[in-house]
Amino acid sequence: MTPQQVLNSTFGHEAFRGRQAQVIERVLGGGHALVLAPTGSGKSLGYQVPALCRPGTTLVLSPLIALMKDQVDALARRGVAATFINASLSKREREARYAGLARGDYKLVYVTPERFRKPDFCAAVDAARAGAGVGLLAVDEAHCVSQWGHDFRPDYSRLAEIRARLGGPTTVALTATATPEVQADIVAQLGLDPGAVQIFHEGIDRPNLTLEVQEPYDTDAKLDAIRRLARPGTIVYFTLIKTLRAFSAALRDGGFAHLNYHGELDRHQRRGVQDAFLENGIAGDAPCVLATNAFGMGIDKADIRAVIHAELPGSLESYYQEIGRAGRDGAPSTCTLLYDQRDLATQMEFLRWANPDADFYVRVAHLIEHDHDEIHAQGLEYLRKKLLHRQWKHDRRLDTALAMLERHGVLSPDSAWREEDHPRLELAGELPDTLLDPERLAQKLRRGQEKLLALVNYAKLETDAARKAFLNAYFLESAAP
Repeated sequence: MTPQQVLNSTFGHEAFRGRQAQVIERVLGGGHALVLAPTGSGKSLGYQVPALCRPGTTLVLSPLIALMKDQVDALARRGVAATFINASLSKREREARYAGLARGDYKLVYVTPERFRKPDFCAAVDAARAGAGVGLLAVDEAHCVSQWGHDFRPDYSRLAEIRARLGGPTTVALTATATPEVQADIVAQLGLDPGAVQIFHEGIDRPNLTLEVQEPYDTDAKLDAIRRLARPGTIVYFTLIKTLRAFSAALRDGGFAHLNYHGELDRHQRRGVQDAFLENGIAGDAPCVLATNAFGMGIDKADIRAVIHAELPGSLESYYQEIGRAGRDGAPSTCTLLYDQRDLATQMEFLRWANPDADFYVRVAHLIEHDHDEIHAQGLEYLRKKLLHRQWKHDRRLDTALAMLERHGVLSPDSAWREEDHPRLELAGELPDTLLDPERLAQKLRRGQEKLLALVNYAKLETDAARKAFLNAYFLESAAP
C-alpha cells in the first residue's frame, strides 16, 4: 500500500499533518532522519506508516515499558501486527515473542536498548534479518541517546553498535526536545555522518498552551494553588515521592479527590491509575493525578486541560516534555509552574548524585574486585554502606556508576547488578579514561547545572509571550540563552 492508503485505512486520517509526508518519503527512500516536533503532533507516524509500506520488521527503541504497551495496544486496535518485548513479560510470553520476531510475524517490535544485552533476543533478531529482514530502526524519545540529553541512559549510547548489528538499517530518530547541541550529539551517537541525516524540525510552538509561573510562599500556598488550578484530568508533577505523599495526605484530608502514581507502586497499581485516568473523560469524574515524571508519557489522552508542576523539574527539557502532555486536542490548556527556590537544593543534589567523580568509580571497581563474596551475600546494600557515608534515599551514584561500568565493558557480561539481594558482579576490564578524567566529568556536571539555570531563568519571566520566546531561543537558537 501507499503511505496515503495506510494513513486512510489503518489510521483513519484523511491527510498528513505538518512535515509527516516528507519524513515518510525520506524514510521510504532509504534516507536517515531526525524528527523534532511537539508532543501530540503525530511523530510516531514517521516510522509506523513506513513500517506498513515496506517488507520486513521495524524495530522501535523506546524508553519506558508503559509507553511501549500503550503504543502497541493502540496499533493492535487498528489491526497492526505489533508487539513489545520487555521485563514485564513472563518467560513463556517472552520466548513466544522471540519466536514470532524470528519468523517475521510482526511489522513493529518495541524494545528498550538494554534488550540487546540478551543473547536470546539477539539470536531472534539475527533470524529476523536472515528472513524477511529488519530494514528500519526507529529511536523514540531520541534525547535519551545524547550524553547531554536530559534523560541520559548509558545503553542509549550503544546505538551505533546496535545499528551495526542490524546491518546499518535506515534510521529515524524522534523527539520533542533537543537543543542544537543535543541534535548533533544524537547523530554522532547513532554513528551516522551528519551529511546523511536530514533534520525535520517542526518548531516547538504550542499556541493553545498558556504558560504560567506562580511563586507560592510556603507549602500551604502550594496546596491552595493546586486546589484552585486542578480540574478533572489534571496532572500534578512532583520530583520526590515523599513530597507527593505529603501533599496527597493534605489534599485528601481536605476532601480533594485524586489518584497517585509513582515508582514505588507495583506495575498493576500503576496500570490501574493510568486506566482510570484514560477512561474518565474531561466531562466525567476523572480525578486529578499526583505523579512523578514517568506518568503521561505515551498516554493517548488528548483532553488534558491542565499540567501543574508542584516542584521544580531538573531541566527546561524535562519541563517542556511534561507540559507537552496538555492540550493535545488543540483546545486551550494551562501549564503552571509553582516555583519555589528551595526546590533548587533538591535538584542540585540530584545533579551531584547523577555525576560520580573519578574517585567514586575507582572505589566501586576496587570493592567489586576485593569484596566479591560480601557483595553477593549482602547485596548492593553492602556497597552502599561502604561508599555512601550519608544514607540518602535518592543518592543514585552507585546505580549510575554500575550502569557506566557496564556500558564501558568494565563489568563482565555475566554480571547482574540489578538484582538487589544477590547481585553477580565481576570485573572484565580496566576503567576507561572517560571515567577517570576529572575535567570531562566536571564538564558533564556543568552541563546539568546550566540546564537547571536555564529553567530558573525561565521561571523569572513575567508573561506567557516572554516564556514562549525563551523556549524558542533555547531549543531553536542556542543551548543556553
